[in-house]
Amino acid sequence: MLRLELHRIRIAELLRAADQERRAREAVRSRRAARRARSGDPGAPAAEARTGRPRRRRQPCPA
Repeated sequence: MLRLELHRIRIAELLRAADQERRAREAVRSRRAARRARSGDPGAPAAEARTGRPRRRRQPCPA
């Protein structure tokens, strides 16, 4: 019985996480659409804001 309960708890956590990720993607999509609508050109991709952090981690230089 304990395994079944743990399984159900884990499934509920996974569903909650998937729902949260879906909502985050929808929020980003709507912000981008609003930005495109403000720019005036519906077909042009919006310029994404830079976060200031590098895309990849730099490898340490050998001494």
